[in-house]
Amino acid sequence: MSITAERRTALIAEYATKPGDTGSPEVQVALLTERISNLTEHLKTHAKDFHSRRGLLVLVGQRRGLLDYVKRKEMARYQSLIQRLGLRR
Repeated sequence: MSITAERRTALIAEYATKPGDTGSPEVQVALLTERISNLTEHLKTHAKDFHSRRGLLVLVGQRRGLLDYVKRKEMARYQSLIQRLGLRR
């Protein structure tokens, strides 16, 4: 259910805005998206796991807040980020 260390470093390397970047909004949104997709797959097989469902909603809210921040700061970054991640909106 959690992200492996190798996958985490690959996501950080892919979405980093500069070398050594681990905390930019792009990286954070990419990591949250990976966790959200893992939880979504988990909930497809465990439909009554309401604790995980609540955690999923919390993660979606965090991602939405970060995306709103990027959209406020620089629209071009926002557009490229949602396109790279394959998100709607």
